Amino acid sequence: MNRIDALFARLQQENRPALMPFLTAGDPDLETTASIIQNLADEGLADMFEIGVPYSDPIADGPVIAASYNRALLKGIHVDQILAKLNELRTGAKPVQAPFVTMLSYAIVHRIGVKAYLDQAEAAGVDGLIVPDLPVEEAAGLLELATERGLKLIQLITPTTPRDRALAIANSTTGFIYYVSVAGITGERRDLPPDIQDNVSWLRQQTDLPICIGFGISEPEHVKLLAPFADGLIVGSAIVRRVHSAAESGADQSSVVHQIRDYVKTLRNSI
Repeated sequence: MNRIDALFARLQQENRPALMPFLTAGDPDLETTASIIQNLADEGLADMFEIGVPYSDPIADGPVIAASYNRALLKGIHVDQILAKLNELRTGAKPVQAPFVTMLSYAIVHRIGVKAYLDQAEAAGVDGLIVPDLPVEEAAGLLELATERGLKLIQLITPTTPRDRALAIANSTTGFIYYVSVAGITGERRDLPPDIQDNVSWLRQQTDLPICIGFGISEPEHVKLLAPFADGLIVGSAIVRRVHSAAESGADQSSVVHQIRDYVKTLRNSI
């Protein structure tokens, strides 16, 4: 069974949502990215990880994540290095069992070759992929090839997605639906829209897939608000900003890891 399916089956029994940190691979370096993942997994603070593959043309990324991608690219981070590091996390002395989901542009997949990328991702221990610039009308081929390899294709639905289109996206999604909580780009927000629960409730009537909420989640209060009706909570910009701030201040790798651990623990304790 795919790790994503197994995770949500277990969490359904535990009656709690997944906490899914997002990390930009290679910012400030791949060793720090891997150490954060290892630490959060070892301490049981994260249930699943979204790994951002740096790309030069931001798709839905706000300034924090876009800047982190640029920093990683300037350091020469490549997809094969990222996948190799994920494979090390899967096969190391303390193998990480939590699912890995890569967030990457279809331009990267296309350049490598769809079959080649999927084969490499599967071999590295990746469980799913999010390709935000791939329209649902063109997703069937990637979905078929991913499914053949036991990989999930997670697609995004936003508050402004027309309902007929949302149904089409849900029907071509596997693993879980990524529900974007706000119209716009990624980034920390003080308040979340009041219609999130209504929109998620409508989606639940259309699909049996778990629904994970992302964009804007950054505070324990957000987690407390969303946890009762979400299957998963995705936290990105708030973590990426803290990683960069800690590294920029001169903190060593261990200190960066501990600062992220302490932050994620406040979110986990709010579930």
